[in-house]
Amino acid sequence: MFSKTIAQLAIGLKKGEFSSCEITQSYLDRINAQDKKYNSYITVTAEQAMQQAKAADTAIAAGNAVTMTGIPIAHKDIFCTKGTRTSAGSKMLDNFIAPYDATLIEKFNAANSVSLGKTNMDEFAMGSSNENSYYGAVTNPWGENRVPGGSSGGSAAAVAAQLAPGATGTDTGGSIRQPCALTNLSGIKPTYGRVSRFGMIAFASSLDQAGPIAKTAEDAAILLNVMAGFDPRDSTSADKPVSDYCASLNQPLAGLKIGLPKEFFSAELNPLVAEQIQAAVKEYQALGAQIKEISLPNTALSIPAYYIIAPAEASSNLSRFDGVRYGHRCESPVDLEDMYKRSRGEGFGAEVKRRILVGTYALSEGFYDAYYKKAQQIRRLIQQDYINALKEVDVIMGPTTPQPAFKIGEKTSDPVEMYMEDIYTLSLNLAGLPGMSIPCGLVDGLPVGLQIIGNYFAEERLLNVAHMFQQATDWHKNTAPGL
Repeated sequence: MFSKTIAQLAIGLKKGEFSSCEITQSYLDRINAQDKKYNSYITVTAEQAMQQAKAADTAIAAGNAVTMTGIPIAHKDIFCTKGTRTSAGSKMLDNFIAPYDATLIEKFNAANSVSLGKTNMDEFAMGSSNENSYYGAVTNPWGENRVPGGSSGGSAAAVAAQLAPGATGTDTGGSIRQPCALTNLSGIKPTYGRVSRFGMIAFASSLDQAGPIAKTAEDAAILLNVMAGFDPRDSTSADKPVSDYCASLNQPLAGLKIGLPKEFFSAELNPLVAEQIQAAVKEYQALGAQIKEISLPNTALSIPAYYIIAPAEASSNLSRFDGVRYGHRCESPVDLEDMYKRSRGEGFGAEVKRRILVGTYALSEGFYDAYYKKAQQIRRLIQQDYINALKEVDVIMGPTTPQPAFKIGEKTSDPVEMYMEDIYTLSLNLAGLPGMSIPCGLVDGLPVGLQIIGNYFAEERLLNVAHMFQQATDWHKNTAPGL
């Protein structure tokens, strides 16, 4: 049961091989027995899940089912879920019960899918290892002393540990793609605006984008079919038609033009990871693709630009958490200023405080032009690099991460070294482009992710390119030792 993909579960439900209640209860039992090792869930909504499963079985019996009807999934704890704690991995929101559903949650509810619970994450989505959560670090099923990546590490660990067949995540600088790479999963960051951000707790509003985490590209397509679409409640939502992302999965790749940026094969890249990426590219050549070396000359500037823009937006977004309306409030404040200071000082963790300070400094009088404005100018150059490159090729490929999963605690004392883990993913968020990561090999027994980048709103093509690779290879079928 637990090794089945979402597509396989959907077929089984349709044929009556099992019920949604049976699937859901089996996952809940497994979470209860296994998740102590991984800490992938913050909140498990067992009672609600069984109610949803019963409703799904009724819909299936009545012939009113869609693909996701009755399928259990997990949601990153950054999406507001009515009546359920929504913490964003922070002490600040440990007591926050959301009064409404995020659009993404509404869409899955409308499809009669089943929510198993809310997954662990780096606090306010700030991190690359899932070590910044108020609820403790998440461990990677591929090595329990290894990080699962962040900030969507809880979602990735839950799917990799077979505690959910799929999950939702968010990607501000690589937080879907990087965890997928480190846990042997397939995940896609859609084009900015493709999935509504309404009800998603904001980190950096011009960079955040929700997307799916799954075992296969086909499953990611099924999940994205539910998630994508225009939402008038989100001012950044793209009012564009949504494709059926499953319709073109099996389109042949003959003539596909793949660009390999020389900047992605830099000194920071582990040579063994580079070998796996090159082997994947050769597989694409065997499928009929053409390879071309390209250049993205401003790639090296993506980290400094990102770590000005993202903290600046975080500083603004997190100003609402002041102890007045909701969230953590300090005990016995002497006055309003004391309440602000102590509530924020107690409620936020070290990484969040670090980014608030950096962002506030960058936006302050006398420094705005020197830092924030300059970073936005660099952002435009990075975007133009991609626009130019995608005139010559259909997709761009390279590594998702510079190395496989590192050990828990290995980089916590050096924030800059931690930030370098996102060197190949940040630029996509700055440009607003879609990108995904799929399994393409192992190094020292740990997964390696291949990153595939496409043009704006080309998610259908990316999923096709990923799916055809998975039809020709078995890397995505590998599971963590002991599972």
